[in-house]
Amino acid sequence: MLHTMSTSVELATERSADEVNEEIRALWLRSGGTLNGEQREEYQRLVLEWAAAAHQPVPAT
Repeated sequence: MLHTMSTSVELATERSADEVNEEIRALWLRSGGTLNGEQREEYQRLVLEWAAAAHQPVPAT
């Protein structure tokens, strides 16, 4: 039997793409431009979250 992993991102809170992008930038700054294994996993999670947020319609204000 084959098992597949879900590729969807389940977010605890919905953040804007800008908010997630700021966290990505902060991660790169903290790392000095080189990500270790744990940081790379966090980066990949953040990129998926950013992509999901970037495709959401912006609410009218």
